[in-house]
Amino acid sequence: MSPSRRVRTTAVLTAALLAGAGGACSTGPQAQDPDVLTVWNLDGQPDRIAAVQEIDAGFTRRTGVRVEQVPVDESQLPSLIVSAAVSGTMPDLIAGLPLGTVRQLAQQELLDVDAAGRVVEELGESTFSPTALSLVRDGDRELAVPAEVWAQILVYREDLFQRAGLAPPTTYAAIQEAAEALSTGGRYGITLATDPADPFTAQTFESLALGNGCQLVDEAGEVGLDSGPCRRAFAFYDALAAQAPSGTQTVDSTRATYFAGQAAMTIWSTFLLDEMAGLRDDALPTCPECREDPAWLARNTGIVTAVQGPDGAGPASFGEVTSWAITAAHGPAAAGYVTHMLSEGYEAALGIAPEGKFPARTGDAQDPGRFVDAWATLPAGVDRRAPLVETYGEDTMDEIAQVATTLQRWAIPQGQGPLLGPLTAELPIPKTISSAAGGALSADEAARRATEAVEEIQRSLS
Repeated sequence: MSPSRRVRTTAVLTAALLAGAGGACSTGPQAQDPDVLTVWNLDGQPDRIAAVQEIDAGFTRRTGVRVEQVPVDESQLPSLIVSAAVSGTMPDLIAGLPLGTVRQLAQQELLDVDAAGRVVEELGESTFSPTALSLVRDGDRELAVPAEVWAQILVYREDLFQRAGLAPPTTYAAIQEAAEALSTGGRYGITLATDPADPFTAQTFESLALGNGCQLVDEAGEVGLDSGPCRRAFAFYDALAAQAPSGTQTVDSTRATYFAGQAAMTIWSTFLLDEMAGLRDDALPTCPECREDPAWLARNTGIVTAVQGPDGAGPASFGEVTSWAITAAHGPAAAGYVTHMLSEGYEAALGIAPEGKFPARTGDAQDPGRFVDAWATLPAGVDRRAPLVETYGEDTMDEIAQVATTLQRWAIPQGQGPLLGPLTAELPIPKTISSAAGGALSADEAARRATEAVEEIQRSLS
């Protein structure tokens, strides 16, 4: 499942859990077959489920426990969870849950957080990325077991930048200068999300805002979107939108515009990398040079994983941690299976889609870098397979690897993680960004309106 679809799932799940909250907390005892393990899997594409089933076969041979993989589409998850929680038919495990959804399920007491903590302890806390662990932690409790990380990246036409004598777009100033300079000759300087109905817009904004020291809430829990750093982040985004295609820009249109060679920059997730390398027939680059060489665009693209604004203390990275959630209704084999998927089966699991599955567990006691080293060599793609390092080079892969230790997220460090679900459901930031890009609001008005909307959400949770 793509990052944008995962975020949509969180949005719908918020509303469903709020509507069914009374029943969702009242799951009764549930009979579990100790020889069968049920996994709801958000990586539900047929080829990925088939790959997981091959890994499961090894677990079954070793333990005698049969694993049932249930692919769950983003549109199905909210109603399935509420229905299963009420009827006492929750699965043992849910695979691939993003941070916001993990916190929602924990709030509804649908997770066995003690079991998650025991898995982390057994595997060794020091073998995980400290950043990934901190983002799934609530106080001293591990809400889930972090498995994979994807990063939000800025990709740019390195050839165009070099020809124009422009610095790499690692700062607000460099990005804006390039966006203005390269908006010429029928090409846009940048394309970025402005869709008011898609959390992908919020992801894109947060990835830039963090670099300017803009935080959703401060350490006291006060909403900070009307602060100076956030106002300047809104103004920066508005200025970039002026150099982008007009009209609503979505997760699909931003990729398509960049792939067609019609924009010099865009912001997307690392799930873009195999597609840009020409390894997927359903999302091939279409630039003129790409017709003869599908990997041409990838070889002429630079990648930035961290951006710094004028108010930022340093460059900041944004990404997502997806986790194994052990439900409160799990059977005896659940923890052992998660342990298996993060040890013997881990390299094969990462290899299902390495472009969006950087290991949250970096290694084991014998080899602290085992899984990170293996990840860099794993073949990516669908219709063709090749290690991403062959296209993007070791330096770029090393830079992407650093995101697992440097990524930041709003609200969680300040103890305000429960805001994430409702924030995604109600979309105050995408709505204000869209209005500002369309000229209906100034950047300052967008910051103020977003602040008021988040404050209202915060009051509803208190």
